[in-house]
Amino acid sequence: MTSIPPGATIGILGSGQLGRMLGVAAAEMGYRIHVFAPEHGPANDVASAFTPGGYDDLAALAAFGDAVDVVTYEFENIDPAAVAHLASHAPVSPAGRSLEVSRYRLAEKALVRDLGGRTAPYRAVDDLASLEVALGEIGAPAILKTTLFGYDGKGQARIETAHDAAAAWDTIGAPKRLGDASPAILEGRVDFAHEFSLILCRGVDGATAIWDAPDNRHAAGILKTSTLPAPPEVAAQADAAKPLARAVAEALGHVGVLTLEFFATADGPVFNEMAPRVHNSGHWTIEGAETSQFENHIRAICGLPLGPTTLTAAQVEMENLIGDDAARWAELFAEPGAHVHLYGKHEARPGRKMGHVTRLRR
Repeated sequence: MTSIPPGATIGILGSGQLGRMLGVAAAEMGYRIHVFAPEHGPANDVASAFTPGGYDDLAALAAFGDAVDVVTYEFENIDPAAVAHLASHAPVSPAGRSLEVSRYRLAEKALVRDLGGRTAPYRAVDDLASLEVALGEIGAPAILKTTLFGYDGKGQARIETAHDAAAAWDTIGAPKRLGDASPAILEGRVDFAHEFSLILCRGVDGATAIWDAPDNRHAAGILKTSTLPAPPEVAAQADAAKPLARAVAEALGHVGVLTLEFFATADGPVFNEMAPRVHNSGHWTIEGAETSQFENHIRAICGLPLGPTTLTAAQVEMENLIGDDAARWAELFAEPGAHVHLYGKHEARPGRKMGHVTRLRR
């Protein structure tokens, strides 16, 4: 691949805050941003062009592809067939294989197992009857999740006993089978001490860069804080999981940032899920690493060398500002050592990510 030089236009599918932060990084490197999405969002604040359209509007996607030099995406819930159509008009990175696997929970777990990684015990679920069979095989407690479109704790229900099966099926919306895809997955509960993520960036030449793994803490299924350095038991398990992360990226032919989430257990790291994009647990890299996940993603999809991922401070903490947390903006801007990022969303709702703050201690 010939490098795409500054001055070119990068197309981004999606108008959310991840697109916004990709746009900021791209602008600092001299690139222009063209956003494609059904409606305006935070990414539009930093874009030089916008194409409104549905992700199933093939004509609009084709026109968008013809207007940009390379395309990437900020979220994975896009039909791979639509992305394949777009790829006939402009190069798309990461490529369709990453999208197909990471958006479907059963496929990503199967890939990790094929590569020698460990996952929670799981079964495909098509309906209430197969859920009851799966519970008989895995046992409770367990977690029922939709195989598509789930994030931030959405599309899932906890099952404490087999008697909870019907209520859990109703909670996730009793999804219908989509083609050959099972609509749900039952996962046995994992006993873990910590959660951590490995954020990897892979270039077109196969070179990889991995940031230090943060210790991630969640509230109500939504990431609340990412802290570095992680406790020693997390750091050790992160090192053990790095070969798997590289193998996944290689198997997918991935170009750009790829995030894998893990549980740290008494028996070693257990894979949870992956995302073929920049990730909330990597927001700390904007100030806390020599090269942010956003800059390295732009470098990768444009065929540039990857930047170093070394920490810039002895301690780093990223805190998500969720819902009304963003109303503390005056207090946060006055806090020494705090780097505040507000996403420009107009309405604060419970569970909605409104921004984040990163604290560095040198």
